[in-house]
Amino acid sequence: MAEQTWSFDAPTGVYKNHEMSEQLRYAAIAETKGLQFVTPEPGYGKKKGESITISRVSALTVPTSGVLTENISIPEDVLSITTVAVTVNEWGRSVPYTSLSDDLSAFNMQNIVQRALRDQMKVVLDNAVFAAFKTGQIKAEATGVSSINFDTGGAATQQAVANLDMYHVEQIRDYMYTTLLIPPYEGDDYIGLVSTKAKRGVISDPAWEPWHRYTDPEAKYNSEIGRMENIRFIEINNTGALSGSKGLNGVCGEAIFFGTDAVAMAVAEDPELRAKIPSDYGRSRGVAWYGILNFGVVWTTANAGEARIIHLTST
Repeated sequence: MAEQTWSFDAPTGVYKNHEMSEQLRYAAIAETKGLQFVTPEPGYGKKKGESITISRVSALTVPTSGVLTENISIPEDVLSITTVAVTVNEWGRSVPYTSLSDDLSAFNMQNIVQRALRDQMKVVLDNAVFAAFKTGQIKAEATGVSSINFDTGGAATQQAVANLDMYHVEQIRDYMYTTLLIPPYEGDDYIGLVSTKAKRGVISDPAWEPWHRYTDPEAKYNSEIGRMENIRFIEINNTGALSGSKGLNGVCGEAIFFGTDAVAMAVAEDPELRAKIPSDYGRSRGVAWYGILNFGVVWTTANAGEARIIHLTST
């Protein structure tokens, strides 16, 4: 009011509302679904060196005929055994805090820091798994709504101009099964880890909905691709793992398709949370996550019977 004069009751400092909610809210993180498809290599751990060597036996050449001729020795074939090494690294991050912040805070600082670090660890390791998947030699590019290109040199050579659709799914499945001879991941099924953009391309395809009308009528309602063409689809919303913007004007979502023995995991020290030994007479504290591990593709070739992964991407 004009006839009143207002003044601050404190000349300096920060004005605070001391009535705080007793519940903390945490920022959401992306779902982490890659780690479930890798398991630690048996026989490796602490005191076993910096890497594990994985032996791979190539298939024998199939002869035109296996019929023998009397008095002629049985033909001999050469068995090829190769190896690949997965070298481990130290992984980790930390968050420091002080005893003063813990003593004066209404919340337990160690619990807050531990949860934040655990969430960070999950996303970092999930990204590392997908980075390993992407080192597979077979790349696929959606060069049209009814065309697809496969590269076997470890890098995409063409730009994607369309998003993933039913045609591409069918061609990828057939290429895995008949050309690459990839063994299924589980039972008769391959695994398809698809970005939300790639998933949307499939379920928006007019050819998808009639196919699910009788097999899984609730799939569209639940926004799920489900299982089709011997591929079990899993949606990935972690854009650090799979991009939702590949190709011309970001038209295509990234995706990974694979069978068994795709990526190996070498673990010398399981990832864990560690509390810092307090210093400065207990005033300086902290928590870290730490592990010694790594991920690597088992078969580093594009040969039929050996390659295990198809990476849908773009130049």
